[in-house]
Amino acid sequence: MTSSATYFDHNGTTVLDSRVLQAMLPYLSEQHGNATSRHSFGRASRQAIDHAREQVADAVGAHPSQVAFTSGGTESNNLAITGIAGRYGQSQIVISGIEHPCVTRPALAMQQRGWQLQTLPTDSHGKADPVVLQDVLKADTSVVSVMLVNNETGVIQDLPAIAEQARQGGAYVHTDAVQALGKIKLDFADLNVHAMTLSSHKINGPQGAGALILDKRVDIQPVLYGGGQEKGMRSGTENVAAIVGFGAACELIKQELVQRTGLVRQLRDRLESGLRAMGAQIFGAEAERIPNTSFFAFPEIEGETLVMALDRKGYAVASGSACSSDSTEPSHVLLAMGIQPDLARGAVRVSFGAGNEMPQVEAFLQVLENELQRLKRLTAIAV
Repeated sequence: MTSSATYFDHNGTTVLDSRVLQAMLPYLSEQHGNATSRHSFGRASRQAIDHAREQVADAVGAHPSQVAFTSGGTESNNLAITGIAGRYGQSQIVISGIEHPCVTRPALAMQQRGWQLQTLPTDSHGKADPVVLQDVLKADTSVVSVMLVNNETGVIQDLPAIAEQARQGGAYVHTDAVQALGKIKLDFADLNVHAMTLSSHKINGPQGAGALILDKRVDIQPVLYGGGQEKGMRSGTENVAAIVGFGAACELIKQELVQRTGLVRQLRDRLESGLRAMGAQIFGAEAERIPNTSFFAFPEIEGETLVMALDRKGYAVASGSACSSDSTEPSHVLLAMGIQPDLARGAVRVSFGAGNEMPQVEAFLQVLENELQRLKRLTAIAV
């Protein structure tokens, strides 16, 4: 890919911020101590991890003691689902129909081990209904997991209301907040949840680092056993450099959140005005969304075909979740919203972030219009 290519897939992953890299470099070369060691090298690594723990906690209104570092969002979600359910015995697990595979698959794995699994439906805007949850919770439930922000549509759930219903039903509440961090203000206490998943590489931090924020009153069964790191919740030698980078990225988003979100909102709004003029359907547009994401489709245009056409023109966009991009099936998120499969197969996601500017959006709209016309002509010839 040439340096002139334009990256519009920040929900998939983000570029490492140069300031984050500078914070990491000493722990990739000079400072190599194991954080469990008693000598000065080990103590220096431990101090770096503790500082990063404070930075992550501060970014989401939590206490540092509530932060358990993991390898990323997938591990944190698995730890929350299987760890809480496993500790509190066979009962019901409730997830929404729009969850990321790293929530749905551990939930399905628990179902195979004897837990009951209930999927909470969403409306046509991609929002789960707390009133429906009230009915579902009539059965004994150990865990309710509903993502705060959907990775495809960008729709924000009413998590405080969902959490209140779940708590009244005696369930523990987990939320995958991976796509929320860095895009909206986050406060762990305000969300009223027991556990929250975060990931570093979605906020211009390094890949391979994440966290589970956990209410101190929740007991959790580990997924990994070993040396007892992270208070026994996540054994394994800590990836000090990645954790330091995660902390630095969290500190930056706290300082720059308003500036970052203001810019990407302008880009998203301009994009969508152009998309509407071309006849696109924008999914979740009537709901509250994070400011950087647009998920859309054009009737009778295959999403994968359009994504590849745009890639050849130098634009990196996605057809849905980066973690399920090998699937040829229509987006499960859109199907849960009641979108017809033929239209859902046309879905394309643009997600803005650092480095994106308005001239890029204007140029993209022109290229997109040209590619749509070309694809329509090819379709007409084929028919």
